[in-house]
Amino acid sequence: MINKEEVSKKVEEAIEQLRPFLEADGGNMELVDVTHEGVVQVRLLGACRDCSMSEMTMKAGLEEAIKKVAPEVVRVEAVDNN
Repeated sequence: MINKEEVSKKVEEAIEQLRPFLEADGGNMELVDVTHEGVVQVRLLGACRDCSMSEMTMKAGLEEAIKKVAPEVVRVEAVDNN
């Protein structure tokens, strides 16, 4: 089982590194949860919610950055804003 608190801190740091790029396009994201199975859940905000490139940003950008600092993460997924 993973250390959720430790992984959450690493994920927040990875998001902080990407945040200027997201904000430049009018978007943002926030960490919602890290599951015991190693799934990182984020909420897409602003322009990222409706952007057709958000899935690629998640996989190529955020997931790659997170797995570098927290290899125990299995995947990153966006959760609904509801």
